[in-house]
Amino acid sequence: MADETPVPPAENEPLLPVPGLRQDLAVLMKVRLNLFVLITAFFGFLLASRGHGFDWWRLFNTLLGTAAAAFGSAAFNQLMEIDLDKRMRRTANRPLPSRRMDPMVAFGVGWVLSAFGILHLATMINGLAATLTAATIAIYVFVYTPLKRLSSTNTLVGAIPGAIPPVIGWVGAGGALDWRAAFLFALLFFWQLPHFVAINWICREEYEDAGYKMWSNGDVSGKKSAMLSAVFALALAVISIAPWPMGFTGWTWGIFGPLLAVLMAGLAWRFRSAGDRASARKLFFFTLIYLPAALGLLAIGWR
Repeated sequence: MADETPVPPAENEPLLPVPGLRQDLAVLMKVRLNLFVLITAFFGFLLASRGHGFDWWRLFNTLLGTAAAAFGSAAFNQLMEIDLDKRMRRTANRPLPSRRMDPMVAFGVGWVLSAFGILHLATMINGLAATLTAATIAIYVFVYTPLKRLSSTNTLVGAIPGAIPPVIGWVGAGGALDWRAAFLFALLFFWQLPHFVAINWICREEYEDAGYKMWSNGDVSGKKSAMLSAVFALALAVISIAPWPMGFTGWTWGIFGPLLAVLMAGLAWRFRSAGDRASARKLFFFTLIYLPAALGLLAIGWR
């Protein structure tokens, strides 16, 4: 077919090196992105271990199962979006849309890794960690991924599997599903929303052309995206207040945790006023700074 014919490079345009199998597998499994999953799972494990010792072997098995499941779900996600990835410049060179990898190979990678992750957690950690991991895969692959073609609410749904890893780490260390686990989930859930809204707006033309339904579609001024970011950042500030009076953090988090989220809301409001990519990028980069800063403060003040 015509759209399958390779387009020759421009006369003076250098040829891009063809990635090897190892690089393609890393892209298929979204290894770099899923490092975030492992960091937040580790953090949940660390906090739940306070007061009763740190089990390194249990941590290793928790992260191994979590990583396998995350890598497997990433492969399934890309299998379901080959046609959309072909339309976006930043994803067109992935192994599946570029036809460097057979879809059956990607399916095998996704199936083996996902199954191994769930079974490993069930046998080496506990059934609750395995159940949460299975739920994460199910929501990410079977709800969030197809919803991206149908409704802009996909961003809300996609934040759910992104917020579960610290809870997996928490229960992996023996923690109960209590208010502390709920707070970790809420922190990651509301943090992701300004983060992804900023990305969506910066890349809105590509998302629109590919056929994704995003909040940023048609939002040329950026006011809608900025207002959503501000609302979610303020919600993050509100939930950040709770741990101190509830007694599971000290004053360090009680003061500076909400303040970080208020600063994020301020950057979102500045983005609303300016409506340009520079202000959206500032908001995006602050969300990158916010997460390690917030996790560090929690680690210091957690009781």
